[in-house]
Amino acid sequence: MSDIITVKNLCLWYKSVQALKSVSMTIPEKSITALIGPSGCGKSTFLKTLNRMNDLVPGVKITGEVTYDGTNIFDPGVDVNELRRNVGMVFQKPNPFPMSVYDNVAYGPRTHGITNRVRLDETVEKALRDAAIWDEVKDRLKKNALGLSGGQQQRLCIARALAVKPQVLLMDEPTSALDPISTSRIEELVLQLKENYTIITVTHNMQQAARISDMTAFFLLGELVEFGDTETLFSQPSDKRTEDYITGRFG
Repeated sequence: MSDIITVKNLCLWYKSVQALKSVSMTIPEKSITALIGPSGCGKSTFLKTLNRMNDLVPGVKITGEVTYDGTNIFDPGVDVNELRRNVGMVFQKPNPFPMSVYDNVAYGPRTHGITNRVRLDETVEKALRDAAIWDEVKDRLKKNALGLSGGQQQRLCIARALAVKPQVLLMDEPTSALDPISTSRIEELVLQLKENYTIITVTHNMQQAARISDMTAFFLLGELVEFGDTETLFSQPSDKRTEDYITGRFG
């Protein structure tokens, strides 16, 4: 399994507050990597750095390197739109656009210049099938996406991210706003998506990390404490702080 993202000595400050401290890790492709740790420990900040979403925050300073597909994403010549097409994002709360189901999924491909109706139809159907929601929405493609349930909206947002054919999918607590049934459907979906995509997910739910991820990274106070194979990290953590966190002594 080859590596798709390599992070070296990544530091990030919001003005004078350091949110990430010399984080280094290598993420294998077509795998699921879970980022765990208590609130405010840097998980979401780290995730958003991988497709330069933090560029949008005023007063951010970043040092270190994130290499995706052989290129440092902070190089001046990097096209950020192209980076975000390849490294897609799904947020904590489902955020469909207030437009039809079809137009939600077609939005990205249209932005990237696909206007041919047949191609758009094919792209939309494939993305909705890949996000395991086609059968539920195929008869309501022209209806407003905001009429879907929370779990359906989240799968629609996953379809929207998949429509531009990314290689990597970043997920920021994708199930935290959902009920248990929708959560297990998203987990099943993520496991299927791993065949074709690299997935990096932030989760507060330790059982979820243990259930779905291949690799787990434990963050604490902006520092990457431990990163490794999920089964090993949960059964034989090498750092006392990891052990304390996963056994519930703090968090």
